[in-house]
Amino acid sequence: MTRLRRTASAAAALALTAVATAVLGFAGPASAHVTVNPKEATQGGYARVAFRVPNESDTASTTKLEVVLPENAPVGSVSTIPVPGWTVATEKRKVDPPIEVHGSQLTEAVSKITWTATGDAAVKPGQFQEFGVSMGPLPKVESMVFKTLQTYSDGNVSRWIDEPQPGGEEPEKPAPVLTLTAAAPAASSAPAAAAVADKDDDDDEGDGAAIGLGVAGLVAGLAGLVLGGLAFARTRREPVAKS
Repeated sequence: MTRLRRTASAAAALALTAVATAVLGFAGPASAHVTVNPKEATQGGYARVAFRVPNESDTASTTKLEVVLPENAPVGSVSTIPVPGWTVATEKRKVDPPIEVHGSQLTEAVSKITWTATGDAAVKPGQFQEFGVSMGPLPKVESMVFKTLQTYSDGNVSRWIDEPQPGGEEPEKPAPVLTLTAAAPAASSAPAAAAVADKDDDDDEGDGAAIGLGVAGLVAGLAGLVLGGLAFARTRREPVAKS
């Protein structure tokens, strides 16, 4: 009996250890980081994205967010969505060759967006905030990497600037990445036009056949009338036999 109790106690201790390990594992260093949502957009089009910023500090609030647009993928039109309690400022840089937007050649593009909290609007521990941006036309590249700095009220700065490595593990401080896919080719109107042409041909053939049948019927009717008239005339010319 004593041995059974000891075995049960040991099993319970192991179970508690496993539970504690699991809990501590989930309560360990936070894996949340600044991301861009949605994560995909179409090349050549416009996209409305949001930079989602979780607060990872237990004691300080997020007071500033700086997002750097990639130099190898300039965008001609960039506008921000107002965030209550936050101011926004943009910086521009020269681009060469110019960017074409709606027929205009632009020699400057937004290079950086900075949001700064005012008053009590900072992102507090346990909270997150989204900062919306509309941009386009999106460049014809596979992805856009937005290196980001997150500043806290205690002066600490999280540098989300590590670029993804093909086939590698996620870096410790990954930068937000927007994947760009090629636009779907426009559907050709040739098959539809051919189908309409074929239908017109079929209709023409059907109409021709109907007209041919109508003419043949008319000719046959006229022939019948002619034959009937000849027979009637012959009957009137022949003498009537006397009884």
